[in-house]
Amino acid sequence: MSVAAAIDDRANARNALIAGFLGWTLDAFDYFILTFVLVQVGAEFHRSMVEMSLTLTASLVMRPVGAFIFGLMADRYGRRLPLMLDVLFYSIIEILSGFAPNYTVFLVLRLLYGIGMGGEWGVGASLAMESVPAKWRGILSGVLQEGYALGNLLAALAFWTIFPHWGWRAMFFIGGLPALLTLFIRSRVKESGAWRANAVAKTDWRAYFCSVAANWKRFVYLVVLMAAMNFISHGTQDLYPAFLQRQLHFGTGTTAIITAISMVGAIVGGILVGLYSDRSGRRRAMIAAMVLGIVCIPLWVFAPRLIHAASAAREVALVAVGAFFMQFMVQGSWGVIPAHINELSPGALRGFFPGFAYQIGVLIAASSAPIEALLGKHFTLAQSMGMFAAIVFILGAIVTAAGPEAHRVSFDRAPQ
Repeated sequence: MSVAAAIDDRANARNALIAGFLGWTLDAFDYFILTFVLVQVGAEFHRSMVEMSLTLTASLVMRPVGAFIFGLMADRYGRRLPLMLDVLFYSIIEILSGFAPNYTVFLVLRLLYGIGMGGEWGVGASLAMESVPAKWRGILSGVLQEGYALGNLLAALAFWTIFPHWGWRAMFFIGGLPALLTLFIRSRVKESGAWRANAVAKTDWRAYFCSVAANWKRFVYLVVLMAAMNFISHGTQDLYPAFLQRQLHFGTGTTAIITAISMVGAIVGGILVGLYSDRSGRRRAMIAAMVLGIVCIPLWVFAPRLIHAASAAREVALVAVGAFFMQFMVQGSWGVIPAHINELSPGALRGFFPGFAYQIGVLIAASSAPIEALLGKHFTLAQSMGMFAAIVFILGAIVTAAGPEAHRVSFDRAPQ
């Protein structure tokens, strides 16, 4: 390979990673906006916390539809075009959510938003992971995945700075605009060479679906793994702002700051555990993060009880430390996922397989917020979140340990 070609490949890998990262960041930003204003939207529409938690579930249950549609498009037409269409779609729906006149319309828009959210991850992750060098796949997987945490962090900052002045509707208006910027970035990314080498769907749909059927056992395992991972993620994140506001009685600014600190922990954890997975393997890194996540539970939701009559400032500081380390471990295990499940997916199916399995896992785990909200009627929200987190961490570690691994497998092989 010539020097010029090597430089061009590096530039393309960088642009592909940036494109996937920003797409996932803005997608997550749009999703987490609702978690911050759940209480306020419910108050305006005169709905309970359980009813409002269903609007979160609405987006989650529609994500498999988006993954199915855009995943098939990605294997048929390449990665870039479906990504651009997907980003445009979810941006429009996010803006319309800010205009919702009542709960019913808002719920329908969140269902539609879920289609766009479900389509972005699988296609963006396959493009990025197929473009970067195999030896750096783990750490760059962590960078890519933590676009999700950065999106949450940006939503926290928007809640802190924009919501107090312009209310919850303005949050959705700004949530639609930044995503359009990724269209320019994606226009600079070349089509995946691995897709061109394995594009069975481009010429033969029958052979493509035969390949899907032949790999059904692998797909089922990926669904189970992603269900466990999404229970871990959504079980520790979706109701956390509500926990801070309703049980600990923290204000808007404090809630936003603690959530932002937790997302800094998530970003650091995703990158460092991803790097560790490059050296020690994907499963070992994920299991280590999950086990340590269990250790973090007492500090994460029971910090006020640990310090009893301490000052308010000390209480906030301890809660922030617990939030930081919990999300370090949660997103540490998640940072390995883009590399791990793309490595486990057949080359000819990589646009569809990882994303659809991921989103079916989301569908299974969509009950996280309602389960915790219902448990909150019998226990404190802290107790329900703590119990739920312990169970899903154990489940995730068992599923990860029982599964296969394809550390650094080549993505440029012939169709599988």
